Amino acid sequence: MNFQFYLEKLFASKKFQEFMKENKDAYPCSGFIVRDFEGSDNKTHFDYYVPSIKKMFSFKLEDDCAKIPVEQIPEIPPQKIKMNYSFDFEEIKKIIETKITEESIKNKMQKMLFSLQSKEKKDYLLGTIFLSGMGLLKVNIDLEKMKITAFEKKSFFEMVNIFKKKEKD
Repeated sequence: MNFQFYLEKLFASKKFQEFMKENKDAYPCSGFIVRDFEGSDNKTHFDYYVPSIKKMFSFKLEDDCAKIPVEQIPEIPPQKIKMNYSFDFEEIKKIIETKITEESIKNKMQKMLFSLQSKEKKDYLLGTIFLSGMGLLKVNIDLEKMKITAFEKKSFFEMVNIFKKKEKD
């Protein structure tokens, strides 16, 4: 599916339209996207920050654009993200599959989790890709260039060991 499809769904929602009418200073600050290739756990959320009340709200597209208050808000207001992208998640998947092939990784993609964020006035998809065999990929994609800017393979067990080590410290 194309990113614009999800935006159109958000913008067409009565709940979102009412929110924007009530919060004229609200701006998009992040997104959360899950694409599940083995099940049906697909999710798309868009987060909006309202500077006048210092609150953030998430709109869950898979739940009829339900508006959910975000509990933990950063002390520094989040940066605004652009919403004029027309990338397709199949295109993103192909970019990652190409990199997987280049890195000689044999595991199969099972699920992609992405956070759409702005860092230093550039928008990125920050991703965690779940692979068969308990593998994980950490991937950052520059949306303007549609290029991978960071790519790291980890195993689930490495992540567990990191968490255990932090608990001991």
